[in-house]
Amino acid sequence: MSPSDKFSTSRKHQRSLKNAVSLSGTGLFTGMKSEIKLRPAPEGTGIVFQRMDLPDKPKLPAHVEYVQETPRCTILGSGDFQVQTVEHILSAIKAYDIDNLLIEIEGPEIPSCDGSAMPFVELIEKGGVVTQSQTKKIHHLEAPIFWSRGDVHLVALPSEEFRISYTLNYPNSDLLKSQFFTVHVDEETYKAEIASARTFSLYEEVVPLIEKGNIKGGRLDNAVIIKGDSILNPEGVRYKDEMVRHKILDLIGDLCLVGQSFIAHVIAIRSGHFSNTSFAKELVSNFTMETANAN
Repeated sequence: MSPSDKFSTSRKHQRSLKNAVSLSGTGLFTGMKSEIKLRPAPEGTGIVFQRMDLPDKPKLPAHVEYVQETPRCTILGSGDFQVQTVEHILSAIKAYDIDNLLIEIEGPEIPSCDGSAMPFVELIEKGGVVTQSQTKKIHHLEAPIFWSRGDVHLVALPSEEFRISYTLNYPNSDLLKSQFFTVHVDEETYKAEIASARTFSLYEEVVPLIEKGNIKGGRLDNAVIIKGDSILNPEGVRYKDEMVRHKILDLIGDLCLVGQSFIAHVIAIRSGHFSNTSFAKELVSNFTMETANAN
C-alpha cells in the first residue's frame, strides 16, 4: 500500500441487528430494575434510546450533544427525562460497528449486569449483525486532535486502524499505581480482551457514595472493589490489568457518542467520562468542519 492509498477507504456499508433481543437487570446507581430490548433499525437511523416506561415514550439519540452528566458514568438526557449509564452497552455497539439500532428501555438506567460489556456482546451476537444496503462515510484524520486538562490527556492520531492506548494512574493505590494497555478494536479482540473487564472503584471512594445513596445497586458481583493492596471480590480479577481494560471499554462507549464512524489511534492518559465526552465533542467539531470545507 502506497502512502497515497493509506487512507483511501472512506465508505462502508451500514450495519444493524437481524433480530430483536432483550435482557433485564438492575441499575448500578439507581438500584432500579429495568429491561432493555435492542431492535433492528433502518439505514440512517443511528443509535437511539427510547424510554418505554414514560407516557410519550420519548426517544433520545446516542449523541454527545445530549450528555447531561458524567458522575462516574455517562448520562444522556433531553428535557425532563434521562437514560443513565449508557457507556457499557454503547461500547459493545461501537466495537461491533453497529450503526442503526433502537434501544428500548423500561426504566431510567441501563442494567449493570456483571459490570462489564460482555452481556451486551452476547446480546448483540444473539440478535445477529446484518449488513445493510446503504453506505456510511468513515472519517480519516489528517492531523492530530487533542484535549487536555491538568494531568488528563486525550489525543487522536491519524492511523490505518481504530486503536485505543490507555495509561491508568492511581498513585495513591498500592495495588493499582499505573497500568497500560493498547488494543486494535474489532469484534474479535474486543470480545477477547476488553468486553469482560468490569467497572471498579477504590473502597474508600465508593463507601461514602453508598452511604449517601448515590450507588444503590452496587455489589461485589457487578464491580471490582479495591482496598489497599487487596481485591475484595472473592473471585479476584479477570485480568491482572482488568482496570485499565475497563477504562478502554468506557472510552470506546463514550466515543460511540460521536455519532459518526472514524478511524484513529486514540491515546488516553487518566481520562474518565467527563474528559472522554469532552474529547468526543472535539471530534464532532472537527468532522463537522471537515464536511463543511469539503462542500
